[in-house]
Amino acid sequence: MKANSRNNDVSPAILAPAGNRAAFLAALAAGADAVYCGLKRFSARMEAKNFSLEDLAPLVWLAHDKDVKVYIPFNTLVKPDELDQAARFVQILQRQVHPDGLIVQDPGMIEVVRQTGFSGEVHLSTLANVSFPSALGLVRAALGVDRVVVPRELSIDEIRAMANACPPGLSLEVFVHGALCYGVSGRCYWSSYMGGKSGLRGRCVQPCRRMYKQEGPAKRAFSCQDFSLDVLVKVLKGIPEVAAWKIEGRKKGPHYVYYTVRAYRLLRDQGTDPEMKRTALKLLERALGRPGTHYHFLPQRPQNPVATQRQTGSGFLMGTVKGSKTKPFFIPKEELIPGDVLRVGYEDNRWHAVYRIRQHIPKRGRFYLNPVAGKTPEKGAPVFLTDRREKGLADRIQRLERKLPEPSQQALSAASFKLKLPGKTKSRPIEQEIDVYRQFNGRKVPGGIGVWLSEKTAAELPKNAVSTIWWWLPPVIWPESEAKIAGLIARVRKNGARRFVLNAPWQAALFTGGRKPDFWAGPFCNLTNPLALKTIASLGFDGAVVSPELGREDILALPQHSPIPLGIVIAGNWPLCVSRVLSDSISTGQPFTSPRGERAWVVKYGTDFWAFPNWRLDLTAKRKELRKAGYRLFFRLKEPTPKSVKMKKRPGLWNWDVKLA
Repeated sequence: MKANSRNNDVSPAILAPAGNRAAFLAALAAGADAVYCGLKRFSARMEAKNFSLEDLAPLVWLAHDKDVKVYIPFNTLVKPDELDQAARFVQILQRQVHPDGLIVQDPGMIEVVRQTGFSGEVHLSTLANVSFPSALGLVRAALGVDRVVVPRELSIDEIRAMANACPPGLSLEVFVHGALCYGVSGRCYWSSYMGGKSGLRGRCVQPCRRMYKQEGPAKRAFSCQDFSLDVLVKVLKGIPEVAAWKIEGRKKGPHYVYYTVRAYRLLRDQGTDPEMKRTALKLLERALGRPGTHYHFLPQRPQNPVATQRQTGSGFLMGTVKGSKTKPFFIPKEELIPGDVLRVGYEDNRWHAVYRIRQHIPKRGRFYLNPVAGKTPEKGAPVFLTDRREKGLADRIQRLERKLPEPSQQALSAASFKLKLPGKTKSRPIEQEIDVYRQFNGRKVPGGIGVWLSEKTAAELPKNAVSTIWWWLPPVIWPESEAKIAGLIARVRKNGARRFVLNAPWQAALFTGGRKPDFWAGPFCNLTNPLALKTIASLGFDGAVVSPELGREDILALPQHSPIPLGIVIAGNWPLCVSRVLSDSISTGQPFTSPRGERAWVVKYGTDFWAFPNWRLDLTAKRKELRKAGYRLFFRLKEPTPKSVKMKKRPGLWNWDVKLA
């Protein structure tokens, strides 16, 4: 992997999204410095059209001809039976497509890169959750990555702290614009838990965008506005370690890509000119995104991105549905031109529909909404403009299309590659069932228990049972809490603690001095394949708790090629997500209800909010199969349940019987 270098004289690159060919060309037309675009597999935005290898090759050639870099996201979890195909794709990219780098989430992809000999840069996706400063030295030294994409939740002070910790050869990439997920990246299981479509596999159905009811009328209580730094982006220019300003939006059209790239180029290059700043803000206003928020960027003026009083539908709000059931219409506040795409309502509305404009509609004109598939939109429903193909942009895209070389007729899929998988560990730890608690409460611990590390549990440490406790670290550690967590680790280690479950591999960086404790990679490390386990072993881990999100076939296959002992969460409360914010319309400790009658609650631990469903994960009936496959440690997560929440009896198998998409 290639080293990256930065100096104070280098401007950050404007990194544009592209989910289809037109959006890619729009990024080039707008003057992007780099483009990121996914393949039809292994991309964390599978709902985007994405690219075949054959389609991608000429686009990359054209980008390089214009001195624009291209990065390919391989940022999904990779299942055991997908590793060889992932390696073949990387090999073809290396030999025939020549992208400048890969963006990865799965630790196993680091080993894929090594074995295939990929020579471009390797960037760690925000889904990898590298969220605190001391982690950066570890990922550079141990994994050799060139760049880290930091979480959207960070403030400018926290970004500076990350930059100050950057070792030589490592740079940072910071989101400046685009959609926000409610859950922290890499820590959201909501879509998967509700139906097997994993956000970590790029197939999120966005349950956070739906209506939820706690008290009073149902609201979009978890639906975020878009992230938009707009003029605040100037502060990032003074941080040389920030190599790229990233625009989110691989599901968006070319209009959005063109307008956002142009806006941020103006703010970067001419941001001191008041007129240019005004022009940039107008471009962002017309980019067809949601209303914007600065989120946590300004620590002295944080903004909650969940604003239930505002529309959070993607697109520019053009009006609302009027008229009767038989003749619904709306009056656009701006003119509509042929090629415009309208969306009526939200995707969870049963009458939701998309309309394409065929002829010019003047501002304040009338556009009749004929029923789609027999469904008539409700009166008062919002109407959003979601894409536009104005002539100027269409002409620019066409001119670039004419410069594209013909797609290669070579059999790009003919490449073959067989990865070397690790051997099966010979270590057979004693079989144990370990209950994991939020606090001790005087429990006897002769066989060992797990406890989430906190100030309270560190203070309550029962000294007669120190060696039997499995200390669980939180799934997210922010820069502001790094020193505190490191201090708690040092305190319990001083008292004899020697077993730790780390819920991000990079948390190993928090352990300094003294004899290395026993490290187990926790379930929030999202480990799903043998090469990920090999990478974890290379970081000094003694065992791993695999992702319980997987289906039966994949879970049972993992021990066959694991170089370290394995455990699994066999039962307990598994969170839908972990978030840094909570809407004012949701109270902690009280149940809220989804449109389908599912119930959940939110509780605050430290600075984060955890959402739990009112039914538990339960694989206890599968223990015989798990033991036969090679699992030896079985964890049960014992979450305190509020008195107001009634737990529901459900099978709790998660994706056991579902082949995870």
